[in-house]
Amino acid sequence: MQVHTLDLNWLRDFECLARTLNFTRASDERNITQSAFSRRIKALESWVGLPLVNRATYPVQLTEAGQQFLPVALAAISQLSESRQSLRDADRGDSRFIRFSVLHTIAVNFLASRIEELQMQIPDLRTRVLSDSLSTCCDLLVEGAVDILLCYNHHSVSPMIDETAFERKDLLKDRLVPVATADSARAMGWSLAEQDGPPIPYLAYDRSSFLGMVVENTIDRKPLNAETIYVDSLVETIKRRLITGSGFAWMPETAISPELDAGLLVPIGDDAWCATLTISAFANPATFDQTAQQLWDQL
Repeated sequence: MQVHTLDLNWLRDFECLARTLNFTRASDERNITQSAFSRRIKALESWVGLPLVNRATYPVQLTEAGQQFLPVALAAISQLSESRQSLRDADRGDSRFIRFSVLHTIAVNFLASRIEELQMQIPDLRTRVLSDSLSTCCDLLVEGAVDILLCYNHHSVSPMIDETAFERKDLLKDRLVPVATADSARAMGWSLAEQDGPPIPYLAYDRSSFLGMVVENTIDRKPLNAETIYVDSLVETIKRRLITGSGFAWMPETAISPELDAGLLVPIGDDAWCATLTISAFANPATFDQTAQQLWDQL
């Protein structure tokens, strides 16, 4: 009989499935294909030796064994993450560092300058920033591997964490705007209001990404005369293509404010094609020391 070695990702997958009760949504959150996600759940069930999920119901439900195993899985995830971080902190002598998990574009376009301002007010402030996907950033907060999560919020996309377990602080309003280079928009007559003419080349976010889901909600049933020529999950990567005049893209204003001010980029759609985003912070201040509490109060 083949004996599987337990993979920590299986436990994270199981926690996500237990929370969403939906294989499609859980695989999206874990940023893997549904078939790969299903194989990992089956591998965990093989390791446990019992079915953990009843797939015959909709939505799926945990079996009795699954309900008993869930708190064990959550405790294991938390303890392993905390132990790993404590060992790293002790090795580097940086136990006083306040740890952030942050979407990459927020880290670059908001948090870096905000931390610089806060360090002038809090001289003892030491921070470590981990930039990753939304699902990983949420996992790190839930597992206790970071102190504060920074992410975007939008009414159309459900949060990936239990907001009742954490305090939320809304920090900044941002807008997702369809833009193109001024030269391309002018030369090609690009406008989302126009349905005639050749389709506009479209630099799109992956549909499973947070911004991809927000854009899909923004487009909704509006006719869009565009042809997708490039797909990526990172704002910065799409921005590089955008600046060359390759096409148009939805961009957070915080990521392109210098280019908008200089007139290099221009909107090609009115407010109906824009979405309002909120940069929010999540944390459990009950675990904070004095410096972390001071940062949280002033963030």
